[in-house]
Amino acid sequence: MLDALRPVLSLTIVIPALFLAYVPVQSYLRQPVARLMRWLLPLMLALTIGGGLLCYRLRLPTAPALALITLIASAIYIRTLHISLWKSGTIALSVCAVFACLGSLARAFDAAVALHKAPADEVWFCLKTGICYNAVCWLALAIACYPASHVARKMIEDENFAQTWYVFWILPIVFIGLNLFMIPNNRQTLYTGRILQGYIIISLALLLLLAWFIAIFLVMANSLNRNARLQQENHFLSMQRERYENLKTAIEDARQARHDMRHHFNQISALTESGQWDQIKEYISGAVERIPNLDVHFCENRAADSVIGYYCALAQREGVPFQAQADLPVQIPVNEIDMSVALANLLENALEASLRTAPARRQIRAQVYLHSNRLLLIQVENAYDGSIQEKNGVFQSTKHKGNGIGVQSVRRIAEKTNGACTFSYQNGVFSAKVMMHGNE
Repeated sequence: MLDALRPVLSLTIVIPALFLAYVPVQSYLRQPVARLMRWLLPLMLALTIGGGLLCYRLRLPTAPALALITLIASAIYIRTLHISLWKSGTIALSVCAVFACLGSLARAFDAAVALHKAPADEVWFCLKTGICYNAVCWLALAIACYPASHVARKMIEDENFAQTWYVFWILPIVFIGLNLFMIPNNRQTLYTGRILQGYIIISLALLLLLAWFIAIFLVMANSLNRNARLQQENHFLSMQRERYENLKTAIEDARQARHDMRHHFNQISALTESGQWDQIKEYISGAVERIPNLDVHFCENRAADSVIGYYCALAQREGVPFQAQADLPVQIPVNEIDMSVALANLLENALEASLRTAPARRQIRAQVYLHSNRLLLIQVENAYDGSIQEKNGVFQSTKHKGNGIGVQSVRRIAEKTNGACTFSYQNGVFSAKVMMHGNE
């Protein structure tokens, strides 16, 4: 009976590996942790125990069963998260690489424990190795729990999508391949000369090297995210600066208009006394055209006011009709940077679509307001010409191949705040609605 535990223990290491993968992404689960564990843990126990007993019954090696269970666990992991495939896939591959290195160490430990006693055709670890293998895997989970739940989690939750996510997946695949390549075809090969000692050193070196590369990746990604955040903040500062300059110009025009008002009244009075009614109408019409547009203030919140004002000025410069209704207080219950990024992305997309639309049909309408003091609602509508490319519910970019980055960013921000967003288009009008959930 104890012999049947050997293949089972070789497969149960999938469970601590799956737990480790979930540690940095707890806030992105599609369902509560307790509910997820109620069905996921029994499922993984059934797969690992059932797979181990099947291998024992048929005297099969556990490698194919381990690969199949790992694929099933990875698919479940990716499907139970809200984050992108780049992030979830890279995390899953990194965890697999770490446990592949631990598997190589377990293989070396098993060979050292057996010392020629095990038969050459042995397909499983001995019971002692299996117990130690699982203990080391759970110990690795405990050691990696803190950095995964702090440094890695902070980077994953950062909305500034680091470009390193697009390339880092290559590294864990290389380490997985190296560990698979190191598996000897014949167990007795490890007892030839100093191969066993070298195998132990190489396995340990690969594990340490992988940990070092992951640490470097975290440092690089956090640095890139920090730089992206600074660029974003600088962009909003430039918006506010331009907005400030526009306000100064409008205030100066208003002062000049008030100064000239006395002269206008004198001229109108003179024309009235002489009965030149047509000249009065013409003069008043010309004076009205020269009165500056003082509708330069949208709401009390400076961030929203700056973003709307910035794109309003761009729209007016391009001859695109722009209507905005904003009712936000100075303090809002959501993060101002998140709100500004979502609003700026929607207005930028609306402006770009309007510039590709026939001038007679151009129109942008925006609404931003609070509901029940905890929900911030954003709605942006714009006319468009042509067709909108949508694939699997994801809008495709019109500027480059692939998904639209702006819409993806808005989705992530809405999900991050436990809110929601919807995008619809019909009769030549594209409508985006975003709900962001905040605190009191």
